Amino acid sequence: MANGNPYVFGYGSLIWNPGFAFLRSERALLRGAHRSLSVYSHRHRGTPERPGLVFGLSRGGSCLGVAFEIEPASWPNVFDYLQAREQDRGVYREAWRSITLAHGETVRALAYLVNEDHPQFAGHLSVAEQVKLVRSGLGESGHNTEYVRNTARHLLSLGIRDRALLNIIAALDGDEGLMVPSV
Repeated sequence: MANGNPYVFGYGSLIWNPGFAFLRSERALLRGAHRSLSVYSHRHRGTPERPGLVFGLSRGGSCLGVAFEIEPASWPNVFDYLQAREQDRGVYREAWRSITLAHGETVRALAYLVNEDHPQFAGHLSVAEQVKLVRSGLGESGHNTEYVRNTARHLLSLGIRDRALLNIIAALDGDEGLMVPSV
């Protein structure tokens, strides 16, 4: 915590739909885990019968995302909100991890890592398998393709080029470049 303020690390929809108040946000690097489309979504972007795929932080590598600095007085409400949003099915494990902010400062941030023992952990799927699930996923929060594209767009707007994600976008688009208009 810099200046005593808690941080939250976002790597998927938290980047473009945090759902909580924050003092500021900036690019950040988390080492030891990477962003992957590795969680079957049975509610927000799919159903148990037709699951979608959402992002998880899987072991190994590193992940560029967004650090959200939270006002200490707001932290209990933000934490409760995140628990309800990220912990409702047990597919994510909360962990305090060191992250490096864009300007070089290292802080501790709450991050949600995928629980690889959970039945909704999809594991390491091929691009073709991921694209098939993303194309067919539709849940309470909308189409799975919208979720994946929004994440890619917002990462690109931050100057973050996630190669694995861009490969999925290219496959979704049939490599026609349909992902681009900027937001």
